Amino acid sequence: MVNRPWLAHYDPGVPTTLGEYPARTLLDYIDDGVRERPGNAALLFKGRAMSLGELDALSTAFANVLLGLGVGMGDRVAVMLPNSPQFFIAELGAWKIGAILVPLNPIYTEEELVGPLADTAPKVVVTLTPFYERVKNVQARVGNPRVIATNIKEYFPPLMRVLFTLFMEKRHGHRIALQPGDLWLQDLLVTHRGTARPAFRPGPDDDCMILLSGGTTGTPKGVRVHHNGLVSTGLQVRAWFANEFRPWVDVYMLPLPMFHSYGACGVQSVCFIGHNPIALVPNPRDLDDTVKTFTRVKPTIFCAVPTLYNALLNHPDVKSGKADFGSLRACVSGAAPLLAETKKRFEAATGTSIVEGYALTETLLAATINPIRGVQKLGSVGMPFPDVDVMIVDAEDPLKVLPAGEVGEILIHGRQIMRGYWNNPEETAQMLRTGPDGRQWIYSADLGYMDDEGYVFIVDRKKDLIKPGGLQVWPRDIEEVIQAHPAVAEVGVRGFPDAYKGEIAVAFVVLRPGASATAEELREYCKQHLAFFKVPGKVVFRAELPKSLVGKVLRRMLTLDDAPAA
Repeated sequence: MVNRPWLAHYDPGVPTTLGEYPARTLLDYIDDGVRERPGNAALLFKGRAMSLGELDALSTAFANVLLGLGVGMGDRVAVMLPNSPQFFIAELGAWKIGAILVPLNPIYTEEELVGPLADTAPKVVVTLTPFYERVKNVQARVGNPRVIATNIKEYFPPLMRVLFTLFMEKRHGHRIALQPGDLWLQDLLVTHRGTARPAFRPGPDDDCMILLSGGTTGTPKGVRVHHNGLVSTGLQVRAWFANEFRPWVDVYMLPLPMFHSYGACGVQSVCFIGHNPIALVPNPRDLDDTVKTFTRVKPTIFCAVPTLYNALLNHPDVKSGKADFGSLRACVSGAAPLLAETKKRFEAATGTSIVEGYALTETLLAATINPIRGVQKLGSVGMPFPDVDVMIVDAEDPLKVLPAGEVGEILIHGRQIMRGYWNNPEETAQMLRTGPDGRQWIYSADLGYMDDEGYVFIVDRKKDLIKPGGLQVWPRDIEEVIQAHPAVAEVGVRGFPDAYKGEIAVAFVVLRPGASATAEELREYCKQHLAFFKVPGKVVFRAELPKSLVGKVLRRMLTLDDAPAA
């Protein structure tokens, strides 16, 4: 039933199918690398290289740490870590005993952490020191997991570590005193150095990770990621970039956080399979560090969101031509719409093509992407990866397949799509359904169309989901905070296009009779209760909000016309 016109438009050398997929996990590919070239770099971090052999040994030590703490098969291990060696040590260590990793957004407030932690009930939380206090403040409310802390400086080069200790550690909140019962990661790794790898081997179909996603409803849910799903995604992405990306030597630069499917499912999978070094940028908002990393590691492929591409274009070294992008052979953009002007300017500044893609956390990244050398159509998010199918169905009749050019709901099928949401069968049934051809499909709730050559175009974003800078913001989170302000009677939040961030959240507020509040006052109030990227970019006031017959605010009817704004 599925027509695949896109196969005729793949770049030369990209296979139309990968055939039979191996029943393997990423750990198997890491083992291959350790056997063949243990000294090859796995991670590049702040001027220091961590080899495959070192990463393997440290993660084995952590696996034994977890066993000693009573963590076993199917238990969850949460991490609040930026892109750093500690993230991969914790992740691979958890996998080596069959545990499931739960990556958390490090900039979540205490209120925002409670839900994911209570839902997944981890036995252990590994946190960077600046986030330690937040974890401790919610620990008793989420089942009292054991807390392990680590400092960002642990894998710095020696001189940088000394300078950081002297001049930055205390000032930036990295120096803490552990409370009784909590543990230091480095002490544990030293204690378990040289221990034998646990005999347990996770199976390809076992869950390995829970990634947070808003799905179609805007309520955060845990996407169950299975080991072979990561392998499938990695093999498909690797096949797409095969002519640009040599195994062992070429570097993939990753400024995007590992709690996002972009890095967690895509970048690490393709790099572990190809034994390629991953250049880690712990804070993509530190543009000086990002630009310096380009010069230091000379990446072949760079992954970012439109906001970061915009920000780099405004960096003095990029504007002056001093920044060195000569090693790049491709850049990838995703997670938010890429404006044509941003693409044009960045390609002119670097001489490298940006290919835009589209995916969901629920599809484990792989969905559609533009060809690297072939035609990139304006406004298109490309075509399906090998062995991924995309179908457009009638938004009102989900079993009716639409012809080319007609707008409907986008469905995605592939061997790596999620197995469901964690502890949420009702939402799973809404997102993962039997399609017109009898197979299971992800019903994206995104509206779009496919042209007669198989290129996909997004017409409207997921229902109500807002993506400033590629990060997921759910209107309900903002509405609940603003509604709690004593001056607010009603509030509705909706996303609007923004030239810099791609999208911003705008809050429409009705004040209580006799009450007063300014737009800036409400934004400051939000800053006290929400992660910075969720704070609305604008607050506008209304006498009333459009509502349905049952009193529900109709977000789609909220407009900025003639509205006073912050």
